[in-house]
Amino acid sequence: MDLQKQFEEAVTNSKALSEKPSNDVLLQLYSLYKQATAGDVNTDPPSNPFDFVNKAKHDAWVSIKGKSKQDAMQEYVNLVNTLKG
Repeated sequence: MDLQKQFEEAVTNSKALSEKPSNDVLLQLYSLYKQATAGDVNTDPPSNPFDFVNKAKHDAWVSIKGKSKQDAMQEYVNLVNTLKG
């Protein structure tokens, strides 16, 4: 199965995990998904200093800037497979 199909399957599987992952893992999933689908971060950080959730999401995405879309897809697939375990 090619990486794109594995990634799409992992995205579907991530929505049906038996247990909700920790916030750190959710941020990791988010950042890998965004990097795999949109590439390097292309938005400004939230302007509201109290928007902690979106700031954390933005920071997580920024933290993997430069990672190739293929690497991000593979890491996402691996992480979801670990969570399914």
